Amino acid sequence: MYVIRLADGTLRVPQTLSSGDGRLIGNAYVEISPGDPGYDRWLAESITEEEWAERRRRWLAENDELEKEFLAFKAEQDT
Repeated sequence: MYVIRLADGTLRVPQTLSSGDGRLIGNAYVEISPGDPGYDRWLAESITEEEWAERRRRWLAENDELEKEFLAFKAEQDT
């Protein structure tokens, strides 16, 4: 998940929620506005919505080999 910088300067920061015993409950985005604590720290690693869309497009178009490797690994685990 990426830190996404919106056109108005707001950042969408990924946040993972887990239970006390370490089980993953879910992933979500939290919006942080300029002036909020931690904003400057997250701004440095943020990408625009357009950059995120391009990375997603490339991932979908270029992940065939990785997907094949994963499916082969999964098939080995299922036997």
